[in-house]
Amino acid sequence: MRTIVTTAGRPDELSLSLANKACEQLGLSFEPRKKRSVAKISEQLNANVIVAGKNRYEYYPKGASGPFFFHPNSAAFRLKRVAKGEKDPFLEACQLQKGDAILDCTLGIGSEAMLAAFIVGDSGKVVGLEADPNVAFIVQNGMKTYDTSELPLTNCMRQIHVVHREAVEFLRTQSDNAFDVVYLDPMFEEVIEESNNFEALRDAGRHVKLTNEWVREALRVAKRRVVLKAHFKSLAFEEFGFVRDVRLTAKFHYGVIDKATLQV
Repeated sequence: MRTIVTTAGRPDELSLSLANKACEQLGLSFEPRKKRSVAKISEQLNANVIVAGKNRYEYYPKGASGPFFFHPNSAAFRLKRVAKGEKDPFLEACQLQKGDAILDCTLGIGSEAMLAAFIVGDSGKVVGLEADPNVAFIVQNGMKTYDTSELPLTNCMRQIHVVHREAVEFLRTQSDNAFDVVYLDPMFEEVIEESNNFEALRDAGRHVKLTNEWVREALRVAKRRVVLKAHFKSLAFEEFGFVRDVRLTAKFHYGVIDKATLQV
């Protein structure tokens, strides 16, 4: 399905400029708002809609219950906890060090990538892959322009390199041991109802399923470990050989394949 770009209901020069930027970067056509609702435009043109507002982009996949837009989400308070020395299950699973390189194969809103950026620091590297071009555009622009005075959140957002690419396709192009850690976070098989931001991403993003090739390529590209995040009911941990960290009160778990243990 095609995607078109429009402006906010009452566009100003900034909104028009942002709309033009989206059209140029994504190769999309512009549709004047003409006082129509986004739902009406989507219905009339049978298209997904990107809205260039006065301070952010919003993405409305056709039929979605709400827009997808960039927001640091849980990363803000998780970073504050980590900065105070508290543990985070994602970081515990990844075992990142300063200067490491991590590949996030399913960037989404980028919460975990921001945590990774905090740990690896300026000398490290964080690459985030997003298969959907519209989501990649929204997140990439959001990370560059989101207005916050919170540190280290701003630095972490700016450090992430967003790449519009399908994960397995990208992994095939990488050399052995190219990243210290490869992180996999496919769309959950089960809905976590209270996660509203995730629901917007579920409508907007690509639905992917873990495969043998994906895990095999991730293991080849990872120097130290591959980390999987999935719903606690998921069978993927056992199916693909991940050692699961069972957290009794959590609705999702992390699993790890440590390459050092494979070589023993």
